[in-house]
Amino acid sequence: MELELKQIRNTLLVRVKGEMDMLVAEKLRKEIDRRLETKQITNLVINLDKVTFIDSSGLGVIIGRYKKISSLNGKMFIVGASPSVRKILMFSGINKLISMYNNEQDIISI
Repeated sequence: MELELKQIRNTLLVRVKGEMDMLVAEKLRKEIDRRLETKQITNLVINLDKVTFIDSSGLGVIIGRYKKISSLNGKMFIVGASPSVRKILMFSGINKLISMYNNEQDIISI
């Protein structure tokens, strides 16, 4: 898994590449949490357009970050999930909690 974290004003943009599974979930969680705890972040965008696989550990990271950003009165968005990843996200019900968009530009326009 490759990870790119970028802060744009009060938004943390997280771009994930590869698999979001048990082997990388803890690293992903720690990296995002470190930024949320030390920066003035009120929005979290997770870009999954280069994620090839997600399991329950990856879903757990997403749900946990949703709870964390919500407790800070912030909002979270998911962008770019491939059809197979989107199917897993929808099956898990994450789409009922977190708004999903096709790409980062869609969020900029809201």
